[in-house]
Amino acid sequence: MASRLIIFLFIVFTIDGFSQGLMEDKLLPTRQDSLRGSITPERKWWDLTYYHLDIKVEPDKKFISGSNTVGYRVLNSNKTMQIDLQEPMKITSVEANRKSLNFNREGNAYFIELKQKQKKNDINYIKINYEGFPKEAIRAPWDGGLSWTKDDNGNHFIATSCQGLGASVWWPNKDHMYDEVDSMLISVNIPKNLTNVSNGRLRKVTEHKNDTKTFDWFVTNPINNYGVNINIGDYVSFSEVYKGEKGDLDINNYVLSYNLEKAKEQFKQVPMMIEAFEHWFGPYPFYEDSFKMVEVPYLGMEHQSSITYGNKYQNGYLGRDLSGSGWGLKFDYIIIHEGGHEWFANNITYKDIADMWVHEGFTCYSENLYVDYFYGKEASAEYVIGTRRGISNKKPIIGQYDINREGSGDMYSKGANLLHTIRELAKDDELWRQTLRGLNDEFYHSTVTTKEIEDYISKSIGMDLSKVFDQYLRDYRVPVFEYEIIDGILMYRWNNVIDGFDMPLEVIIDGENTQLYPTLEFKQIPIINLYISVDDDYYVFTKDLKIIAN
Repeated sequence: MASRLIIFLFIVFTIDGFSQGLMEDKLLPTRQDSLRGSITPERKWWDLTYYHLDIKVEPDKKFISGSNTVGYRVLNSNKTMQIDLQEPMKITSVEANRKSLNFNREGNAYFIELKQKQKKNDINYIKINYEGFPKEAIRAPWDGGLSWTKDDNGNHFIATSCQGLGASVWWPNKDHMYDEVDSMLISVNIPKNLTNVSNGRLRKVTEHKNDTKTFDWFVTNPINNYGVNINIGDYVSFSEVYKGEKGDLDINNYVLSYNLEKAKEQFKQVPMMIEAFEHWFGPYPFYEDSFKMVEVPYLGMEHQSSITYGNKYQNGYLGRDLSGSGWGLKFDYIIIHEGGHEWFANNITYKDIADMWVHEGFTCYSENLYVDYFYGKEASAEYVIGTRRGISNKKPIIGQYDINREGSGDMYSKGANLLHTIRELAKDDELWRQTLRGLNDEFYHSTVTTKEIEDYISKSIGMDLSKVFDQYLRDYRVPVFEYEIIDGILMYRWNNVIDGFDMPLEVIIDGENTQLYPTLEFKQIPIINLYISVDDDYYVFTKDLKIIAN
């Protein structure tokens, strides 16, 4: 999921989101944007504790009906609650304590009037009944919604994907990322010849006389809304137990019946992924809920504890190497990338989609760390440097806050190369590893701002990186190291940077590694061999001013 430039693969991942983002940048925020993207007064006063999503899915009609019971803790007394559900879905009724509640709709936001006095610290429940024909995804997962397809045997093959668009495209909820529900029961009633796979662990399957089954899945850990999913198909499963940092981890894989043998071979990479990322990031964050790979009719998504997979059982990204280095064909992109999201997206989750780089930059970087773990540091550097071909540098990575608007698609590869650069600044690979593990410990099961992530990294490596983050995240330009050599003197400075940019840079001068501290003003040092080489691990451009002048 990178940005657009010359290679097709990066374009496939982001062309819709990137072009949509450019159009959105030209539009003034609307009332609906604010209702969707901000912590409104009708959201702020209550804290999610529990969901029970209880639905019936009718594949032939492409119809969903059912209810969501919402448990919440009262933070401050209020009478109005905002619940989100996108058209053409509709809430039919709301009840609390078996009493009907009034509500009104403003676009995709419902405002529910509560009758019971809301006392601080009380935990209350409301039940929301709803139904409708949810938006059908045309190019999942980028446009989002429900994928209603059939497999090669003519069986229904259905899946959800809704990052960015929002989980309220198919079920009613508090659709803002800042508040994750503490636990969740997902009950899905479907035709009896099919299987539903959702997040967490399967508690029971109930057969009904009307030729349907209900699958009850329970999620023990906090989960973000877009991470909740249903996947329906003619699935078969196979399992293994991984001996991880926190003990036994159940790995369960669900694939279409005719892909079983291919899956058994390709999914050997799953425990390899967990091994590498437990080394770099710390223990898998959801042992209690197990880990699943689930085949779906689109490329894949990071749904918590049920990663969805559609990479056609081949290495690379649909068989291609995003980096052009060759290393991208050593692993299955979807297994590694989406698996990495369990740490960055599901364990550590952005509060506002404007900070989406916290998910995608770190997870794109996780591909590099997977290569590092199995093939070495030089190979990993070649991989991440190779992904620079997909960076456009046309707008900032950080998006606009409070209106559900993400930044540039550069959040993927540019975010990864920013982190690769910071690793070089840290000068200590073990310190860097402990920084990444520390992030997942400090912000375990938390929603965060980018500022919190930036401050933690600066403190951990002992360097003020505020200007570095501002340059790479909030400005679109790449720093240019300008230099010229005159009469045995090297003159150098930073250009194309924000005021105060102060990132040190490693270069080779007279055959030795040398740390320079450029500023916006020229500095100078003597040089003998009249040659300088900048370390490629730093994501910067270089310009020889003397060559240009000549």
